[in-house]
Amino acid sequence: MEQSLADLERVQTHLLQRISKLEQHFNLPSHTNPNPPLINNPQSHTETDTVSRLSSILQTNGVTDFSFKRVASDYYDWSLESRRDALNAASIHHLCKSIVLVNTQAPSNVVDCSDRNNSKYYVVVVQYTARFNAEAVKNFLYSLNNGTIAKKKFNCKLLCYAHDIN
Repeated sequence: MEQSLADLERVQTHLLQRISKLEQHFNLPSHTNPNPPLINNPQSHTETDTVSRLSSILQTNGVTDFSFKRVASDYYDWSLESRRDALNAASIHHLCKSIVLVNTQAPSNVVDCSDRNNSKYYVVVVQYTARFNAEAVKNFLYSLNNGTIAKKKFNCKLLCYAHDIN
């Protein structure tokens, strides 16, 4: 379990580095947050350690505009309107989830995210009000590679859900 978490953290760190490089490449504006990242009602040292660790990873990779928010354990039973209100989102269409996918058909030499066109793992951000379409992801990856990698080499399965993003 610890190794899996370490592997996932490594993959996430690499993804954040790539996002940062893309932002720099396209000269996207830097967003600064004058308030430090926070979590509402921290409950344990483990939780605050996790927030500190994730905050550090984000900041190290140039992400400065973020916050953590604790919600009730029954949060996923709430209506989208209630979730919108809890997260102070502009609308329910601003509520998204990030899904980590693993490409189960990646060749054995593809073990990480070093090649964004042919990776072992992908993170897909999906609006709650939209439907996740695995076939669309497969088609996107196929076109990203200009058809040089067969579609059958892209079979992305759900690895895990990450937290809501707004």
